[in-house]
Amino acid sequence: MNKKHQKTLQQLFQNPVQAGIAWRDIEAMLSALGAEISEGNGSRVRIALNNIRAVFHRPHPQKETDKGAVVSMRRFLKEAGIKC
Repeated sequence: MNKKHQKTLQQLFQNPVQAGIAWRDIEAMLSALGAEISEGNGSRVRIALNNIRAVFHRPHPQKETDKGAVVSMRRFLKEAGIKC
């Protein structure tokens, strides 16, 4: 992972929960971690990392995630064994 990916990971685990993280940065970080990302219906994105699977919705029309999505992503990463 490069510094940008590490920064994105730190933002996801930051307290209090930070909204406004660009979704493309989260996807790039997940790819760097070795996650399999596939397109679902509409704005759905299927992600598999360390045998843990989840489905997320790409934010639209804005490009940044809200706090709820950040909390869900944090939970997914913890279940997959990723720590900040």
